[in-house]
Amino acid sequence: MIRVIQHNCARSYEWTIAALETGVERRAEVVCLQEPPREREREGVGISHSAYEISKRKRVWTAIRRGSGLVVDERTDSSRGANEDVIATDVRRRGERIKRIVKVYDQKNTHSGERPVRKLDWRRVIRQGSTVLPGYFNAHSIRWDPRCQVQRDAAFWEDVIDENGLEIGNDGEATVHWTREGHEGESVIDLTLANRPRTKWSILADDHATGSDHEVIEWDVEVDRQEEAGHEWVVGWNMAAMTEEDAKAAEKLWKELAKERAHLDAECTADEVEQEAAWCQEAMDNVLDATAKKIRICAKSKRWWNADIRERRKVVGREKRRRRNSEEAAKAKAELQKSIRQSKRKVWSEYLQNLRGAEVWRAAQYANPRAGMTVEALTDSEGKQANTSQETEEMLRRESFPPNDEDEYYNYLPPAAHKHASQSKQLNEPYFLNR
Repeated sequence: MIRVIQHNCARSYEWTIAALETGVERRAEVVCLQEPPREREREGVGISHSAYEISKRKRVWTAIRRGSGLVVDERTDSSRGANEDVIATDVRRRGERIKRIVKVYDQKNTHSGERPVRKLDWRRVIRQGSTVLPGYFNAHSIRWDPRCQVQRDAAFWEDVIDENGLEIGNDGEATVHWTREGHEGESVIDLTLANRPRTKWSILADDHATGSDHEVIEWDVEVDRQEEAGHEWVVGWNMAAMTEEDAKAAEKLWKELAKERAHLDAECTADEVEQEAAWCQEAMDNVLDATAKKIRICAKSKRWWNADIRERRKVVGREKRRRRNSEEAAKAKAELQKSIRQSKRKVWSEYLQNLRGAEVWRAAQYANPRAGMTVEALTDSEGKQANTSQETEEMLRRESFPPNDEDEYYNYLPPAAHKHASQSKQLNEPYFLNR
């Protein structure tokens, strides 16, 4: 089972961290966020969390829990043309089928007035039998909102649901509460669509509320069960710390385990190779468990996330339920934000004061902006995409250094000569041969 938290953060740093903390408390492997804060507005300082690796787009983020055992493949080729509004992520554990989680934010572009998400080929994006689409769909339909009186912007998503055999995970409960011109209302515009079984979909109670107008949603997607122990997950072994004695002990144990195994020859079958590979993996795990120190990862909260913040969060939840847009609710939100900022500032100040000598440079890792590591899939002049590192390397080489006709060289003039040469003139020898 994979547990997922889904939330619209209303561009607030505090509500983003609150959603990630909910993920820690609920032991969620994935946290899907829409309308995250704009990091440039925070002086370029990136937002991170010790428990999650975060893939970021302008309007959608997907956070994967560290040590969850999930192998992640971000499919930028599936979201080409709408990469600011969609993140398609393939996740799986060893021995399981791939599950695709496609985070969606469907909103009009302020400049063109178009909705980039609706230009994607969703039949190609959605994997048959293994896709979940959580997000902000900004569409009103009686099919997912029983209180809907006027259908609006829903026909597109209704067609996607019908054409791809998707099910609506929502239970009809309102996911957003709004106020316009003094009038209050509620609707269902945060959806969870899927073509694979889910074991649960629910809106979390007051303890996990944020100051956003949107509810915090939790759902589980059905996969093969994997045992976990507490909040710790073994992710490998510290090979660098092994002493010479440890290495000799590991070699001795391996030989003892392998001496009874028959050697495969050129006439072995594919099944025998698979069995031998499985045995080697299991045996190596046993050897390293006995001779090397295990590396464990523990999903931790932010250092500054304390009991006072948790209590104020409960107050926000109670006031939102009682009178959503009252002065008391607004005051509770403001107090929660203030408590978060004060606690964070205090912990950061204490951290800086306790640094000694060269340790001060460690602070730069948290204070300086960090560039994202994910880019769109490359496309060459013929429209072909590079989806692997090898294809990317070959495409860069081919596009940057195209072969010349009949292996002829082209002449490259020195800077001073460019003003005398015609742009359309093609020379037959490189400049350095004429020197």
